[in-house]
Amino acid sequence: MTCHIAISIINFRTAELTLNCVRSVLHDIGDIDARIVVVDNASGDGSADKIAAWIAAQPAGAPVELVRSSANTGFSGGHNQGMAAVEADHYLILNSDAVLRPGFLKTILAAAEAHPEAGLIAPLIETDEGEIQVSCFRFQSPWSEFIRAASSAPVTRLLRRHVVALTPPVDPGEIGWASFCCILLRGRMVREIGPMDEGYFLYFDDCDYSLKARGAGWKIVQEPRAVAVHFRGGSGPVKTLEKARKRLPAYYYASRTRFLYKAYGQDGVIAANLLWHAGRALAQSRRLFGKPVPRAVAAEWRDIWINAFRPLGPRRAPGE
Repeated sequence: MTCHIAISIINFRTAELTLNCVRSVLHDIGDIDARIVVVDNASGDGSADKIAAWIAAQPAGAPVELVRSSANTGFSGGHNQGMAAVEADHYLILNSDAVLRPGFLKTILAAAEAHPEAGLIAPLIETDEGEIQVSCFRFQSPWSEFIRAASSAPVTRLLRRHVVALTPPVDPGEIGWASFCCILLRGRMVREIGPMDEGYFLYFDDCDYSLKARGAGWKIVQEPRAVAVHFRGGSGPVKTLEKARKRLPAYYYASRTRFLYKAYGQDGVIAANLLWHAGRALAQSRRLFGKPVPRAVAAEWRDIWINAFRPLGPRRAPGE
């Protein structure tokens, strides 16, 4: 039996965050025909049992179920299981470290009805302090890697059409992809283009799926009146490591390589890496003028080459 909307949430050792997320969805469902699917990605820390016990304690008929994955299948694999568990007109992909503001579901479903050409409907994402997060983007490209590595205002201005982040308010025509920390996917689109690529463990999977959807003729729109709160870093370490300029996990770079290859081919992967090195060389040239050089993430000069000559190779996920 098809429901109107299914909400897919992945738990990986974040039981309290996950339950807080589920509560926010339950409070917003009202009379909407909805199901919540929590996928435990083989946490192995007892959090799945805690969530199961919480579900069992809910009133009979509560629209929440738990799927226990036999392995940690990553972001794509987890949400593929969540979507496969329920037939739905729409799927809301939702991070465990996110919550919905009141009225979210009705607002985003109304936007989906108003834009039948859109397969992906992105909400507005806020921090817990109410600040708007950048959540809509252009696609990463070789030139965006040059911009990122150079970290130079003149370069950014010169190549502004290749800057990835779209600062709110967003021009709808500029959106290439939107963050999958919270996004609505039209069920018909999911059935047409298939599941998310499980060759990604974490990161760039949302870019990939958006690229695939757009290639099939589906559009992406943003509905800023539907608001979700994202506690960034609550379910993954990469943003924290990046901010501290510490070395990122290998799976991040494996995902980066995979996306660049699927978007631009083998030459695009090599071009992106070479332009990153050119950008760093430009950044280092500031020393000639006695100016400080922006720090790069530790070992990035080497790690960007992970899987470069085998782009569809191993995910480099922990334990694999």
